Amino acid sequence: MTFSLLAHDHETGTYGGAAATGSLCVGGWVLRGGLDSGLSASQGTAPSTFWGEDVLRAMRDGSTAEQAVAEITGADPGRGHRQLSALDLAGRSAGFTGDASVPHAGHIAEPGLVVAGNMLGGERVLPALRQGYLDAAGGMAERLLAALRAADADASDRRGLKSAALLVLNPEAPPLTLRIDYAEAPLDALEALLARATGAPYADWLDVVPVAVDRTRAPEKAPDV
Repeated sequence: MTFSLLAHDHETGTYGGAAATGSLCVGGWVLRGGLDSGLSASQGTAPSTFWGEDVLRAMRDGSTAEQAVAEITGADPGRGHRQLSALDLAGRSAGFTGDASVPHAGHIAEPGLVVAGNMLGGERVLPALRQGYLDAAGGMAERLLAALRAADADASDRRGLKSAALLVLNPEAPPLTLRIDYAEAPLDALEALLARATGAPYADWLDVVPVAVDRTRAPEKAPDV
């Protein structure tokens, strides 16, 4: 009941995931990731949160995205009702769409990018999601949001959208995890939250917290009280 996108920017080492759905809490259900493993999106009519965690673990242990997706989905007799996308540390992608997924359903996987969805308004939605990301300007978060809007404009989910989420992982920045768990206009709410999370005063504080390339980073002096 969801559409999602996973992307990797090779130049900056940034990973990004985005998802939206006509139900609640899409971020908690769908998106998983880590700079030591890659990204996953697990969704469907009977989504498995275990799939999302298991495929990350397999990639962390050295499996490619394709190997990890095949291993995880092949072991589950309920796989027909589920979808799984993965993006590994080398930027390789893979996807799986179960044969019992509600139409329209499918996925597109290519180097550095994978999109997937089910119960969509038509066959144009996933290409619109993909192209929306590729055509967008700005940073990873802005491009992900543009992709979600492009898919929504193409009659994305037959029920309309109720929740949306972004996940951005950059070795030189703290994780950006934004979730709109329920709203009548979740993409508008997500855009407003993104603006707050990337603007002062909140964003100023992010410059002194630990990040992957500096796990001990802290302010040089105590803040004025």
